[in-house]
Amino acid sequence: MPQQTIRNIALEGRRVLMRVDFNVPLDGTRITDDTRIRASVPTIQYALQHNARVILMSHLGRPDGRIVESLRLEPVAARLSDFLGRPVQALRECVGAEVQTAVQQMRPGQVMLLENLRFHPEEEANDPAFAKQLAALGEVYVNDAFGAAHRAHASTEGVALHLPAVAGLLLEKEFH
Repeated sequence: MPQQTIRNIALEGRRVLMRVDFNVPLDGTRITDDTRIRASVPTIQYALQHNARVILMSHLGRPDGRIVESLRLEPVAARLSDFLGRPVQALRECVGAEVQTAVQQMRPGQVMLLENLRFHPEEEANDPAFAKQLAALGEVYVNDAFGAAHRAHASTEGVALHLPAVAGLLLEKEFH
């Protein structure tokens, strides 16, 4: 049976919750290898070309369920902005009322990057309540995190239980 991909769903005006793999090496706040960020660009651009509102989720490093300032995703958002040629709003959290408000105010063509998922122990524990909070941010779920797709985490497996779920272009490429 063929895998469903981002090409098989309607994106127009929808909130696309996308799991990407931005676990990149850092030297302080300087990204030393942006290969994983560049790998996600075609899927993000595809969603943007179809007038979606793109909400990105990723982890960075191993913060062990606590906030580690050096593992915040702002540098990643800045680099991704350069690649996309448009601003990427980096949020300081990945769940909660402020995140919900920011997502609801998005317009088609905007990109938002949630804070490091692994600041919450519920991510790696695949906590159902955490997965449901993440899923509430989107209308469709796209998994484009090849390096994390095999993990049963809230942002990979748990979210897919609550939203129509498809593979992104990077995952599609890996299938073939």
